Amino acid sequence: MTKPGNICRRMLLITAFTFGGAGLMGCTVLSNVNTPVPLYNLRPQISFDKPLPKIDTQLVVSVPNADADLDTARIALRRSTGVTEYFANAAWTDNGPNLIQSKLLEAFEKTNSVAVGRDVAGLIPDYVLQSELRDFQAEYTNGSFVGAHIRLTAKLVRMSDRKIVSIINAEQKVKASGSDILQVVAAFEAALAPVLEQIVTETLKAMQAG
Repeated sequence: MTKPGNICRRMLLITAFTFGGAGLMGCTVLSNVNTPVPLYNLRPQISFDKPLPKIDTQLVVSVPNADADLDTARIALRRSTGVTEYFANAAWTDNGPNLIQSKLLEAFEKTNSVAVGRDVAGLIPDYVLQSELRDFQAEYTNGSFVGAHIRLTAKLVRMSDRKIVSIINAEQKVKASGSDILQVVAAFEAALAPVLEQIVTETLKAMQAG
């Protein structure tokens, strides 16, 4: 288990945001600009226990809104309230909201239950799924490395009358097997799978109910 005092040396984090303002902490180590940064994708293993309803309507999945500290391709880590740091030598393949949108689309497509697309495709949807990415970071709690925390709040909007017909709060925390970046990414994948499953299932049920 990595000790808090060794975080700067062992994990090479960049401090980005605090409630008091942006700044660099004394232990910050910037990665060499000439050194390629490995990019990590998320491939959550999604499964559905029961057959999902077939919906003869069109759904658009919007890019989730997120605060500036999560609207980035950097892999975030939080050790205390109000402070976001990043792994210096690793990044996602896209910024957090775009990555989550892509995984939501893949999850809906896997069901073969509804015609689904992005909000930039010029579609005229029957429903729009809007969401807020509230948590998307690795976390320390009480000085110990915990793992990944993902929290996504989704609102299903029926476009015929602009009414919110369902609000879905999906949240998962998954303990990582260690602080190595591959172990951290694996924890994100394990946390994301049930979040996607819950949002897809509840969205389809709400669309079926009309």
